[in-house]
Amino acid sequence: MFGLDESFEYRLCFGCGCLQITDVPTDLGRYYGSGYYSMGERSCHSPLAAILIRARNRHLSRRFDPLGAWLARLRPFLALSSLRPLKIARDARIVDVGCGSGELLKALQSAGFTRLFGVDPFVARDIDLGGGLMVKRAELADLVDQPDQSSSFNLVMFHHSLEHIDNPAISLRAAWKALLPGGYCIVRIPTVSSYAWRYYGVDWCALDAPRHLMLHSRCSIALMAASCGFEILGSADDSTAFQFWGSEQYRRGIALMRPGCHDILPAPGEFTSEEFRSFRQRAAELNRERDGDQIIVYLRRPVA
Repeated sequence: MFGLDESFEYRLCFGCGCLQITDVPTDLGRYYGSGYYSMGERSCHSPLAAILIRARNRHLSRRFDPLGAWLARLRPFLALSSLRPLKIARDARIVDVGCGSGELLKALQSAGFTRLFGVDPFVARDIDLGGGLMVKRAELADLVDQPDQSSSFNLVMFHHSLEHIDNPAISLRAAWKALLPGGYCIVRIPTVSSYAWRYYGVDWCALDAPRHLMLHSRCSIALMAASCGFEILGSADDSTAFQFWGSEQYRRGIALMRPGCHDILPAPGEFTSEEFRSFRQRAAELNRERDGDQIIVYLRRPVA
C-alpha cells in the first residue's frame, strides 16, 4: 500500500481454505500510521454537500428519498448499504469495531441513528466526534467487560476490520457477548474464495500484507462464526472494481497511497475510461456469481 517493498510469509489451510500470516510483525502499528486511509481526519463538507450526503445516507438506511436514491447510485456507500436487509431501528444500540476515525458512525448519525459507539485499538487516542458520538481507543473485549455494556447492543459491525485482528475468534466471541439475544452481527471481509485471489495471487490488492493477518474463505468464516455461537443468516458479495485496478497497479509496482495521498486512488494515466468500465462490469458479474473478493456475512445471536 505504501510502497515499502517488504516481504511477508502467509500459509494456506488446506482444510478450510483460510490464508493466515505466519508471523505477526511486532511493530505492526508502523504499517498503519497517520497515513493509513481509515485513520485520517476528513475535511468538513460544505452545507450543500452535507445536505446531499444526508439524503443519500437516509435513503440507504431505509428512508426512501428520490434524491437520496439517485445519489446512492452515483456515489455508493457499501458499508451503509449492508445494513439495509436488517431493518435496524433508529434507536438501536450499535457498535462499530475497528472504526478508524469514525466515518461510518458519522454517516449513521446523519441518517438518524442515535445510539452509536466506536472502538479501535489503532487510533492514537479517544476521539470525540460531537453529538455524543465517541470512538474509544480499545478492543471490543475491553468494552464488553464493563458491566453496563455486556449483552446490551442490537448490532455489532466489523467493516473490513476482522481481517486485521490476530485472533478474530476472540473478537467474534466478544461480539456475541456484547449482543442482546436476537441481536445482529455484520462481518464485511475480503475473501480468498474469489476470482481475484485465484488470478492475481500475491498481487491481489486485498491481501494487503501485513495488515491483513487472516483472510477467510467462505467456508472458514462460517465455521468460525458457528463455533462462536452465532446463527448464520446468509451472505452477499459486494466486491468492486478495486479488485482489478488495485491489483493491476501492484503488478506494475505502483503503490496505492503515494506521498501526500490520503486515500486509495488509481494512479493517473494508468487506466482508460473503457478499462474502468470493464472493471466495474466484471465486478458486478462476479458478485452475481458469488465469486467477488469481498463479502458481507450476516450473523445473529440466537434468542434461546
